[in-house]
Amino acid sequence: MSVTLQLGHSPDSDDAFMFYGLASGRVQAPGLQFKHILKDIQTLNDWALEGRLECTAISVHAYAYVREKYAILTHGASMGDGYGPTVVAAKPIPLDELRKKTIAIPGLKTSAHLALGIWFGGDYQHVTMPFDRIMEAVSSGEVEAGLIIHEGQLTHSEAGLECLLDLGKWWKDRFQLPLPLGVNAIRSDLDIPTQSAASRALRESIQFSLSHREEALEHALRYARDMDVQTADRFVGMYVNDWTLDLGERGKKSIELFLRMGAEVGLIPPQGPVVFVS
Repeated sequence: MSVTLQLGHSPDSDDAFMFYGLASGRVQAPGLQFKHILKDIQTLNDWALEGRLECTAISVHAYAYVREKYAILTHGASMGDGYGPTVVAAKPIPLDELRKKTIAIPGLKTSAHLALGIWFGGDYQHVTMPFDRIMEAVSSGEVEAGLIIHEGQLTHSEAGLECLLDLGKWWKDRFQLPLPLGVNAIRSDLDIPTQSAASRALRESIQFSLSHREEALEHALRYARDMDVQTADRFVGMYVNDWTLDLGERGKKSIELFLRMGAEVGLIPPQGPVVFVS
């Protein structure tokens, strides 16, 4: 008898690429069936607070609030290895003046928001809006600066916006580690064999896509929000790579450090040990 797991992930090109093997049926998971639930990451973060889905993508920031319900799978993470969420503006702003500005952010539980808070050393002036509105809001003068994620990291200069701060570069320069952004998590109340089987299936799906890049990218382009093939390929490569295939000890260390520092600056509750499932 097979177990059906709801698998939540966002309708983005990198997630579509990652889950192509499972979604297409090219990767089988004996004893498991996955029901793919496509929602934006803010919704998935909110649902994780309720423990709604058995397996789900969440922001690393959100894990701070669901750690008693979920464990982190070591496969499927999005890590910014020298690049990541970026603060942009229509004109140059000295970094020491950034604290005086109200910054548009893509969600209160996004890892981008927590990373910028760690950079500031605590909370800062912000307003939330959908991630795909932020560049327009900055360009129009609605806000003076914006924290952008997803493909905006690659396309903001085409919109005439200046990069003030790349948080992934800052994190790597400071700690020699990739910046943890998103992970796949599994509900802790599932039995260990089910957790392990899900972890194995996810790893096989990622490996299949990396080994069959052209067809997986063709599938991912359906979710690329008008990115051209070259930009989509670059974006997918940034966030589906060896870190995604397996966090390894350095990836785990970075997640633990990220959550500890978030607690130290008062942006998330004090954290206990992070539970990983491999």
